[in-house]
Amino acid sequence: MISHHLSATTGLPHQLELHLASLAVELNPYAAALDRKFTSVIRRSHSDPRVVAALTLVTPGAAARLIQQGGTALQFFQQVTSAGAQLAQLNVSSQAVVEALQHYDALLSPLLPKFAERGLAGMERVREQIHFSIVLALNEAYSQVRELETQALHETIAIELEASNLDVLLRRFLEVIAKVFGAHAGHLFLLRGSAKTWTLRASTAHAASVHTVNERPSEAWLIRALSSRILLGAKSGNRYLLDPGWKGLYDSVWSFPLLRHGKIQGVMQLGFDHPRLWLPREEQLLAAATERCMAAAEKARLVEDLAVREQQIRQLAEHMLHVEERERRRISRELHDEAGQSLICIRLQLELLEMSLDPQSDVVKRLTEVRDLTEHTILEMRRLIADLSPVVLEQFGLESALRQLVKRFQSYQECKVSFKTHLRKRLPPQLEIVAYRIIQECFNNISKHSKASNVNISLSSADGVLRLVVSDNGIGFHVESALAQKDSFGLAGIRERVALLGGHFFIESRQSPGGKGARGQKRGTSLRIEVPILSQTEW
Repeated sequence: MISHHLSATTGLPHQLELHLASLAVELNPYAAALDRKFTSVIRRSHSDPRVVAALTLVTPGAAARLIQQGGTALQFFQQVTSAGAQLAQLNVSSQAVVEALQHYDALLSPLLPKFAERGLAGMERVREQIHFSIVLALNEAYSQVRELETQALHETIAIELEASNLDVLLRRFLEVIAKVFGAHAGHLFLLRGSAKTWTLRASTAHAASVHTVNERPSEAWLIRALSSRILLGAKSGNRYLLDPGWKGLYDSVWSFPLLRHGKIQGVMQLGFDHPRLWLPREEQLLAAATERCMAAAEKARLVEDLAVREQQIRQLAEHMLHVEERERRRISRELHDEAGQSLICIRLQLELLEMSLDPQSDVVKRLTEVRDLTEHTILEMRRLIADLSPVVLEQFGLESALRQLVKRFQSYQECKVSFKTHLRKRLPPQLEIVAYRIIQECFNNISKHSKASNVNISLSSADGVLRLVVSDNGIGFHVESALAQKDSFGLAGIRERVALLGGHFFIESRQSPGGKGARGQKRGTSLRIEVPILSQTEW
């Protein structure tokens, strides 16, 4: 891929190719000696034989040798590109390669006068042109390798940001790594169950076979072996393959541990259909990419665990609200059936006693006071029963229940209430209860703290959303401080009820002791709620 790109951009002019052919003829008798001297020089600074072999492929002598054998300039620069990519992946700096070429030029320079003596004065220019083109091709090769590395890391970062869950993250990461390194197939295994099982969590297309298993018991020796990077041949190291279907299938397999905080969390195995040794730069890229992947995987796992915990908490909170409503109904029934009936009997007995005594006696006056107190208690009892479990809500729906609530609020609070409603049909029971409790809590807060003279309530349903707005002209309060209070559950309870139904909760409040702010804004509080109308299961 890289070599094709470079060969298209660094081809030599036809005239220069002719000069290169002439140089090949002239250098051919000296090529072997030049290679020996050049190899001896570069071995002093490069001990890796792969580096030495790659450097010998990018010299003018290599170009001359290739053309003498029937090759072309284009083929030579393809060779330079391939060798340059290998040098880049071997972590040889571009400056070191240029210095090596300068050493070769120093060895070649004594031969140029001999060529000039035979009428080949243009050889110096040919050598300079070849040197320039070689350096240009090498720079392009290095740039392409670095660009591929950057692209690979960029894609892993994008995967981390975009993956919706852990499985998607691992699969896309494996696909990117397999593409970057040209692997034919890939598996990613994670250790699970206190490192007792290898679990297959991701595979590339066509990587699995009929012999592939999703889980494999783990042995201590295998964990120790796979904790290091392993290069497996076609027939050797089959016992390290976690997929039994890969035995003898690929010419090379890379086994790369997935580490987190120095401890193995899994392993990635890549299969190649040709012999493939990794180079130092590739090994570093793999290490960086897998480290980032495991960090992202740990984060994704924590997010998933947190989501599960939040779901459990919400289910518990929903259950508690369900229990609360059942307990309200139970208490209201007992108050009505037991305490309420008893108070009515007491009132009747008091009336009978009053009728049997002299109306002018002091005892009758005291009985009258007791009867009035009992009557007041009965009324308060009925109000509590209605607040605990409004029967009208169950029988006639939310709109009727709220009108009754408004009427009752105005009976004990000197406040004007404007109530507007536009409900197309009855809402799901759970949603009706939540809306009723929210307005009930708003009335409770207004009566205790607001000192409002006007309250506006708007309730509507459209586009599958229930919208509720409660506003007043009271003294207002500091919203952040009120929501942060640990011993206050009014607003927090409203917010939690709305959140349980997947809705949104908004509240604004303006404080202004003089009735209006300095900029003419009225004081007061506005609470707005939007809840989707879904098919709720009745409690």
